[in-house]
Amino acid sequence: MKKIYYSLGIFSLCIITIGLYFYTIIYSSQIDHQTKIYLKSTDTVESVIATLDTICNDIDDVKKVISLKKYNHVKPGMYILKEGTNANQLINLLRSGKQTPIKVTFNNQNYIEDLAGRLSHQVEADSISILNSLTDTSFLKKEGFTHKTVLNICMPYTYDCYWNISPNALRTKLLNAYHRFWNQDRVNKANNLNLSKNEVIAIAAIVHKETQHKPERKRVAGVYLNRVRVGMPLQADPTIIYALKEKYGRDTVIKRVLKKDLKHNSPYNTYLNRGIPPSAIAMPDVDAIDAVLNAERHSYYYFCASPKNFGTHNFAKTLSQHNRNAYAYQRWLNNNRVHR
Repeated sequence: MKKIYYSLGIFSLCIITIGLYFYTIIYSSQIDHQTKIYLKSTDTVESVIATLDTICNDIDDVKKVISLKKYNHVKPGMYILKEGTNANQLINLLRSGKQTPIKVTFNNQNYIEDLAGRLSHQVEADSISILNSLTDTSFLKKEGFTHKTVLNICMPYTYDCYWNISPNALRTKLLNAYHRFWNQDRVNKANNLNLSKNEVIAIAAIVHKETQHKPERKRVAGVYLNRVRVGMPLQADPTIIYALKEKYGRDTVIKRVLKKDLKHNSPYNTYLNRGIPPSAIAMPDVDAIDAVLNAERHSYYYFCASPKNFGTHNFAKTLSQHNRNAYAYQRWLNNNRVHR
């Protein structure tokens, strides 16, 4: 009888020892501080283990749990691993595919290529894949955009999505936000101005470039709309800068528009060409678009940067008054040696 009890005791001790061993492996903390891991669509279990090896306390224990739980299919995404996460929780999370959404943001992207690059730094997809999706010929034709105007669908919002979102799914998310922005109220306001959505955004881009002083944006927008109504050239310096960068390179620094620049042959030269440019010269913020849709009704046809109140403008109803304002500003530029 004693031998039976002795044997049972040894057996129980073995079970407890084995249990403690596996408990230690499975439930011991692996993560010392909260961290993020990014699992790519091309990752294998082996590459995941290599990633985990850089952040886990004991990768051998993690490997054992991977084997026990038969983790053999990688679900890509961005995962947040909380401090104190054990091997069991870690592998359960990766097996479940319950990744954490990310926030994608962008603004001030003047070209669709720049936007694709900006997005590629925030999601798994590379810039070429994103660009190809946004400029896909069938997509552009269906939605009524061109390679130039497709930037208009990219509203400078914050977008919640998963890190491994596909380029086409990301494009759909952008397009849906664009359609939500253009609600019936905004569409009605554009119609009342006899402008298309693209034309509104093209003018808004100029307003955005002309002034960061938001309180005067509606007045600036009113100037351009007045010019459109009477058939005057917009004569917007930001469009000249855009045209020059198209010619000399997008990284060209242009601090001042010279008289010779006004003769540059380009569809974006609003001194030579009447009407609205063929596409936006920048990505305007929402405030600039709404400034056009809710522009001031006034009699100003001219404005010029103020040499006294930096960042604001002096407005004029007549050319003679504008010339006086322009002369004062040119003198300020010369005195401060602002050249090209």
